[in-house]
Amino acid sequence: MRQAVSEFQRRAAESDVVAVIDDSGGHTARVLLAHAAGLAEALAGEGGAGTVMVQADNSWRTIAATLAVGMSGGVLAVVNRHTTGAEAAAVFEDIRPDAVVAEPAAVEEWALPLPPASPGGDVLDGWAVRSGHGRRDVSRWAGGSLIGLTSGSTGRAKGVVQSESALRYACSQTAAVNGLRQGDAVAALVPLSSTAAYCFGVYMALALGGPLVLWRRWDPAAALARMAETQARWTMCVPTMALQLGAAAAGSRVLQGVRSITVGGGPMDVAALTRAEESLGTRIMRVFGMSECLGHTSPLPEEPAEIRLGRDGRPFPGTELRVVDGAGREARPGEVGRAQVRGPSLFLGYARDGRLNAPELTPDGFLPTGDLMTINEDGTVSVMGREKDVIIRGGRNIDVTEVERAVATHPGVWQVCVVPVPDELLGERVAALVIASDGGSIDLDEITRHLHDRGLSKAKWPEFVFTVDELPQTTVGKISRARARDLARDLHANPAPPAEKAEA
Repeated sequence: MRQAVSEFQRRAAESDVVAVIDDSGGHTARVLLAHAAGLAEALAGEGGAGTVMVQADNSWRTIAATLAVGMSGGVLAVVNRHTTGAEAAAVFEDIRPDAVVAEPAAVEEWALPLPPASPGGDVLDGWAVRSGHGRRDVSRWAGGSLIGLTSGSTGRAKGVVQSESALRYACSQTAAVNGLRQGDAVAALVPLSSTAAYCFGVYMALALGGPLVLWRRWDPAAALARMAETQARWTMCVPTMALQLGAAAAGSRVLQGVRSITVGGGPMDVAALTRAEESLGTRIMRVFGMSECLGHTSPLPEEPAEIRLGRDGRPFPGTELRVVDGAGREARPGEVGRAQVRGPSLFLGYARDGRLNAPELTPDGFLPTGDLMTINEDGTVSVMGREKDVIIRGGRNIDVTEVERAVATHPGVWQVCVVPVPDELLGERVAALVIASDGGSIDLDEITRHLHDRGLSKAKWPEFVFTVDELPQTTVGKISRARARDLARDLHANPAPPAEKAEA
């Protein structure tokens, strides 16, 4: 983070502008630097600050911690406050940080193997620092500056090691596409403990030199009000959040001053996103990216909705995407295959046993993303789903994304998640968790009639439909397929009376 922090210090010396706006108000650059200096002093050890694991909540403290680690030449690892003790232990095992910075209650819950905090060790207005002994060596990360965690929606979260040059590239390309200028305010809706949210929240704000607008808790109405009040020009979020913002706006077009909203990280329906952007008064940009290769595609704001919302953009300049078949041969335009990517925002590797574990790349340097994709004739890409997102019913593979997209076109469906439920004879059957647009309920007959009219093969139709008030989410707002599967199994085993709705 040295380059971004150095630029922040230079700007602060010239003018003490508001750098963060959160639930506690505005925080100027010089106030943040004062907090950062105190933390940097507390982190000082043999070899510098070393690798510092920070509770990255959506407040001024995350920015102050970034400044402290950056000015000390350390490496920042971000973790969510809601991380359980077992999860924290796994993260600690993978990263082996030299110090941990978090609120005292979190430090107590995580019970990490570090010496107790020394007297007077409070930092950042009441947070604690726990530091280990011995020499600190950040060279173990081979030039990495940030360790972010994957969402952990399907299993143990992985520590993704990114260089500052990767963060800078992803932010500069995103800023160029969305027409962002120096001094623009950006909003961070997704928890900053995820790699992408940190990059397009904290680092984007540092790069632009404008305010970072934050909320401790996700509240669509509060988010709309603060974005309008602070004149935020851009934000990144997951599809669930975009739809909830659109519903909360109720057609007020309250975000007309926002240049665009970048949306990625989950299944997306053109009709639902179109309704959301019309309600909000801005443009939504559907993109493709991952923690391991940040935000590497985007459409252009001036492109029509069928491109912006119906596809997943084009690769950034310098980034290459290709699609290969099962034998590794490059697919022709329009053919579905396995996605591979390489470019300036490609990660350095995963954190394993306290050091960098290089990624498994193809011989020519491409990373298999685990996604099924097609590259269209015009160079845009369309993500068709995950390679592993299939339901195996009686030996037949059913692509859940294809079914979700078909169900989502029903006018009464607000959101949908298709998951398997167990079956003794067939192994798995198809179930759909749906949120109704009118807050009511939708039954199986309605869905199957609609799918019949759309021409979806009957073999792919859901055999169970459960109306819910909300879909289970990960800590970064993505649909948690693991929890959705558990919910569907519970509802299948213990069906509610017809008049009742299930709660996620």
